[in-house]
Amino acid sequence: MARIYLVRHGRAAAGWDADADPGLDETGRREAQAIAASLASLGPLRLLTSPLRRARETAAAFERIWQLEAEIEPRLSEIPSPRMDLAARGDWLRKVMAGTWPAQPAELRAWRGRLGDALREMTEDTVVATHFVAINVAVGLATGRPELTLFHPANGSCTVIETGGEGLRLVRLGQEAESRVL
Repeated sequence: MARIYLVRHGRAAAGWDADADPGLDETGRREAQAIAASLASLGPLRLLTSPLRRARETAAAFERIWQLEAEIEPRLSEIPSPRMDLAARGDWLRKVMAGTWPAQPAELRAWRGRLGDALREMTEDTVVATHFVAINVAVGLATGRPELTLFHPANGSCTVIETGGEGLRLVRLGQEAESRVL
């Protein structure tokens, strides 16, 4: 059984409706350093990151402490959005996040399935730098709930799940906070 530490990236320098791939702002860099320091004694563990800049910059705090390089795993990225202007993208995300997985288009359900596969394939304890919706996917798969938004993981928080065999099990939700995602 592997324990997976899902770390939500630190606060981004811009929201979903302002920048397609922002890095971290100063607060976000402090959040990344704080969560890496709080989990430092667990490792070094395998370290995976979404390819998006804010997650890679969060993983960098772990890389410095553990003296290793994070592996980029595209399946652990943020929910894919249609190509549209950034303002419309924010509106799209708010509508999607209010729904359930069965009501989503096939391409979003397939993304969710690939993310779940990536988690179930992990065979060793791993830290994953990832995103709000991706963490909610993991929690939903572990608890069997269909909602897209089950909780609001704070930036720099850590949600813990376990995987073994075919299933996922929720160990602990991370700290919650209001999110700039919405």
